[in-house]
Amino acid sequence: MLEALTNAVRSVAVTEIMPRYLKVARQHKDDGSFCTEADIAAQAALIPALQAIAPCPVLGEEMSEEEQHGQWAAGRDGLWCLDPIDGTSNFVNGLPYFAVSAALLREGRPVLGAVYDPVADEMFCAEKGKGAWLNGEPLPIKTFCPAGLSAAIAGVDLKRLSRTLREQLAVNQPYRSQRNFGASALDWCYVAAGRFDVYLHGGQKLWDYAAGALILAEAGGSVCLLDGGDFWGADPWVRSVIAALHPSLFQSWRSWVEQAAA
Repeated sequence: MLEALTNAVRSVAVTEIMPRYLKVARQHKDDGSFCTEADIAAQAALIPALQAIAPCPVLGEEMSEEEQHGQWAAGRDGLWCLDPIDGTSNFVNGLPYFAVSAALLREGRPVLGAVYDPVADEMFCAEKGKGAWLNGEPLPIKTFCPAGLSAAIAGVDLKRLSRTLREQLAVNQPYRSQRNFGASALDWCYVAAGRFDVYLHGGQKLWDYAAGALILAEAGGSVCLLDGGDFWGADPWVRSVIAALHPSLFQSWRSWVEQAAA
């Protein structure tokens, strides 16, 4: 099933997304985010492809909120969750950091996941209990751990964090360097690969984390909410993220964030 999933995701990226790269107009959705013809076409192509692998309801980012909630309610025993283009703003502006993301959830938790970056031709994927891979190579790719948080590279999305935490990150930066590339599903995979040592996000939707969080977990990483709570026990529609690949970094990062946000 994982091979079928990666084949489906790659095929849709090749046929529906990349031919439209830099060639489609953007539209604003009600929440202010972008949507393009490529998002709609990719989602339409992925739905039957995913249901051919497992005949479950499909929840896509480009559905209405009412339809999303209906699919979630119908998919307790099996649900596909997809983001046809994670990083649409990057896609329409020619920034080569976007991906197709799809995951199969059972009882609200992912069991299969794939995130494909078509520009770099990088396929990140995982199966629950069986590991995670990048183009067939086991994750993580970079296995050494920085000497401490002060030597870490951080992926941090500032815009959904509290003012207190943003200010602390600005004046009391605990890591060596910070990045924010604008595609959450790929961010998870970069942590899983060891490209980011630690990660912070103030609030992600289900399709932002469904595949990526599984890939990180299967690579050996750790995650919790900004208040230290159980990530998988929170509201599935919006979850904050503290994450790291290595346990020692996770503990120090988590402690720093909790203290800085207080």
